Amino acid sequence: MLQVIWIAAAGAMGAVCRWGISRVGYIVLGGGFAWGTLIANAVGCFLLGFLMHFGLISDRLSAEARTALAVGFLGALTTFSTFSYETIGYLEDGSWTLAIANISANLALGLGATVAGLV
Repeated sequence: MLQVIWIAAAGAMGAVCRWGISRVGYIVLGGGFAWGTLIANAVGCFLLGFLMHFGLISDRLSAEARTALAVGFLGALTTFSTFSYETIGYLEDGSWTLAIANISANLALGLGATVAGLV
């Protein structure tokens, strides 16, 4: 039961961080593109890569802590559902260029950030 509480607490923090990143992305970069989701996903991918790599080379972080961070915090920080919803919105608006850019950027930055985190 304690593990569930840690995951829930970490998830709450990840959700608040994603909201903050989305707000800052909107304020700084504008609302014409899903910058907040892209940034949150890229940051989350980097952190997950780092967390998994760190977990493999060090025993300073318990499996329970890694699970709370990966499933809770990073699971709430990153968002495939919002990415999908925003992409569908671009397609419905006829903005194929934005839809393709959103898909490409999320895949490229997500994979690149994960690799960077693993190094």
